[in-house]
Amino acid sequence: MRMLMLAAAVTCLGLAACQQSHSDAQEAAPAPKKDLGRSQVFYQGQGLIEKISSAKITPAKTSGALALDVSGVAAGPGYTDAQFVPRIYPAAPPDGVYEIDVVATKPANAAATPTPINVKTDWAPKRHMTAVRFMSATNDVEVAIPAAK
Repeated sequence: MRMLMLAAAVTCLGLAACQQSHSDAQEAAPAPKKDLGRSQVFYQGQGLIEKISSAKITPAKTSGALALDVSGVAAGPGYTDAQFVPRIYPAAPPDGVYEIDVVATKPANAAATPTPINVKTDWAPKRHMTAVRFMSATNDVEVAIPAAK
């Protein structure tokens, strides 16, 4: 009976040690970044641009509107109708950062040569926000909303 209890105790200690090292390994890995909004459905042929190089937000001429300006790289020449597609949120993001997909329409015969692309528009947000995160296929760029004058 003693041998059975001793074996059980050694087994429990061994399992506890394994569990400890397993949980340490899980804590060391960074948590994947979670987007709060979900992408809207793109029109046929539309897709995220490849990369965002720079982004800026300035007050627009229209009261309460913002001028959005993004420079980036499309996967190839001939991409047209570049635009911003705001993500859908069930409620306002707790940090006030809204995400916008930067998309363009892919040509029928696109060569795989990275090509510069620029997207500009005025946008009147419906909710209070602190920043905008522009999303592309490979990166995202966050820009703070300028203070009102």
